[in-house]
Amino acid sequence: MKSQRKPVVGRGATKQVSRQVFLERAEHYRDDMVRFLRDLIRIPSESAQEEKVVRRIQQEMEKLQYDEVVIDGFGNIRGRVGSGRRKFAIDAHIDTVGVGDPDTWKWDPFEGKVENGIIYGRGACDQTGGMVSATYAGRILKDLGIGGDYAVYMVGSVMEEDCDGLPWLYILREENPGIECVIITEPTNLQIYRGHRGRMEIEVTTKGLSCHGSAPERGVNAVYKMAPVVKEIESLNTRLRHDDFLGKGTVTISDIRATSPSLCAVADSCTIHLDRRLTAGETKALAVSEVKDAARRAGIPDAQVRILEYQRPTWTKKVYPMEKYYPTWVLREDHPLIVCAAEAYQRALGERAKIGKWTFSTNGVAVAGLCGVPCFGFGPAEESTAHSPMDQCPIDHLVKAAAFYASFVPTYVETTRRDQIRLDDARPKVKKSRAALSARSVRSVTRSGR
Repeated sequence: MKSQRKPVVGRGATKQVSRQVFLERAEHYRDDMVRFLRDLIRIPSESAQEEKVVRRIQQEMEKLQYDEVVIDGFGNIRGRVGSGRRKFAIDAHIDTVGVGDPDTWKWDPFEGKVENGIIYGRGACDQTGGMVSATYAGRILKDLGIGGDYAVYMVGSVMEEDCDGLPWLYILREENPGIECVIITEPTNLQIYRGHRGRMEIEVTTKGLSCHGSAPERGVNAVYKMAPVVKEIESLNTRLRHDDFLGKGTVTISDIRATSPSLCAVADSCTIHLDRRLTAGETKALAVSEVKDAARRAGIPDAQVRILEYQRPTWTKKVYPMEKYYPTWVLREDHPLIVCAAEAYQRALGERAKIGKWTFSTNGVAVAGLCGVPCFGFGPAEESTAHSPMDQCPIDHLVKAAAFYASFVPTYVETTRRDQIRLDDARPKVKKSRAALSARSVRSVTRSGR
């Protein structure tokens, strides 16, 4: 790491920090950030296997002289800079999806290849690049001597790829650090994102009666019972709601399976797995009722419809069940938190920020959707390369994102009050208690994706 300078501004003199200073300090750490990201890429860290990458981040935060570095019971790592009353966080999930077919990669996915100003490798985009920029933003705050009544937590969250939102459900309900707002560092191509659709995982099951396959007329084939339901689900997708900003709700069948006593027998059950994306105004109850109605339209009113439950141990062996309902969330473009983010962007990068949304889902489903804590997105890299063999992050993005995160801290403290940034009244009303998952829920530890 390059040598650390003494603070360049006095404590509390945040309004005098110029754009050039934020970018200069971020640029000062360019090579360090490249090395750090390449190190993280070299450590395989699929969900529930993140311990080694957690330890590497802990090492970096301690080297950068964070005020506190904690690994919580769930396995998330949390580094703190500052000790004031205004608490907020910058989140990056540090687990990744798998490699998939190695033959589709043009380079070693765990090399951290650097070419033409871009770092390639699994997790570069989604989303250890955001972790790297956030980590060095903490050091920039210290370098610049930016004081104030704040404590900012740089969080490396685990298990997000398996169950988005789960790590923050744990943090906000069990650790209870009193977080006011969260920046989600998923890839946004350096734009400010103010929401995304929610999602659900739903299963539909039909029951049949097995018999010997040589005389299928003696039984009831559950696959045949499911066939008209499949067609109705396809038709349902065409009728779902549309929102001008978030887009259309969708439903698709992502898996189908059957059971029978043998491959020489009629199937006695058939189950389809639905990926349901929820746009603004669509709720859990609505989505379930629509699927039940589709089964009735198909002439199969006895089809079982259920929301799944996630229950898989983390790398610390912690099990924290979560229903697979991930609510939609969105902030108005003139929401005080978005206005503050745009001002921080202008201060750090000297340009007007672009405002957008994600196509996929993030930890925001728990932060804002379930727990009512406002959040927004800003991250390096482009969403389209996530989960692909072209997974990548431009080095310039690392630098600019670090400058933005550092700029946001004083901007937030100076320009907002906690009571100003509450969520819009239009936020979906969801119980905050973790009690009583639906009696119809079933346990599932399958990887869900986002």
